[in-house]
Amino acid sequence: MQEHDVLDPASAAEAEMAAVAHQCLVSALDHLKADLIRVTLNVEDSDADKALPVLELPPRALRFFADVLRQMAKREPMLLMPQKHELTTQDAANFLNVSRPFVINEIEAGNLKCRLVGTHRRIEFEELRRYQAEQKQKSERALQDLTKLSEDLGLEF
Repeated sequence: MQEHDVLDPASAAEAEMAAVAHQCLVSALDHLKADLIRVTLNVEDSDADKALPVLELPPRALRFFADVLRQMAKREPMLLMPQKHELTTQDAANFLNVSRPFVINEIEAGNLKCRLVGTHRRIEFEELRRYQAEQKQKSERALQDLTKLSEDLGLEF
């Protein structure tokens, strides 16, 4: 994961355009049962004589575009990564917002799977997302248990 892999947040004008485009795509997709979608491009700066191609897209692609546009509208940075992409322990630590030694400890404890490439550990992005979801569930359960305990003890917060 390199710095240039992350798409910077959209400008205010881009975010506004993205929000409108997102709404248009979502409303179109809500009423659409087609197997194929044809998109015609209309570029204002293009030569009138130049014929632009008609794009044929599966509906899943437009759903993906709608998700990207939603993130742009929120003005959040984005990262596009293949699900089978492998990360270094440092990249995994950056993704999880933890230290590299913490990631290594989680690997050694068997909580996070990796494979060795020589002496280097590689973690699949899919595995990292599984771990992240599992940790989130554990945190939510702990919070629920704490809330229940506080209620049982009659504590208010």
